[in-house]
Amino acid sequence: MIYVRPLEQKEYDFLMDMHYESIYILEGKPSKHELLNAPHIMKYSENWGRKGDMALVALIDNIPVGAAWYRLFDERNKGYGFIDCETPELGIAILSNYRQLGLGMRLMQDIIQQAISDGYKSLSLSVDPENQAAVRLYEKLGFEYFGLSGTSWTMKLNIRI
Repeated sequence: MIYVRPLEQKEYDFLMDMHYESIYILEGKPSKHELLNAPHIMKYSENWGRKGDMALVALIDNIPVGAAWYRLFDERNKGYGFIDCETPELGIAILSNYRQLGLGMRLMQDIIQQAISDGYKSLSLSVDPENQAAVRLYEKLGFEYFGLSGTSWTMKLNIRI
């Protein structure tokens, strides 16, 4: 049975594990410490818990197996999926042994509902277009191509309340 709830403070390290997993690099991926502390990536986690930060964790048999989260950025500190200051940028990852079980869809639906509860009108994300499984999931949920940032697509979901 899948259970999804807000991430607890003691699970911050798990969120960082998921953040590392969410970065799609097929070959030569740097270590977790090196990658998450790179200046262009650090912005996604530094000072976690500020206004606009939200994370949900998926558990199976009380074991964390995936997470979805969002964070607001501004013009001075844009994320790869930045659209505007009112649109949180979303991230998601599932432990490899638990993929293909519907967890991604469940986490995405729950984080979208959380965004609605928090009053957001849209969500954005950045995805490598080569990651076809992720692109298909996002499109199924209503995300649409918005633009290109480096080699990644920025996708946007307009939330209809």
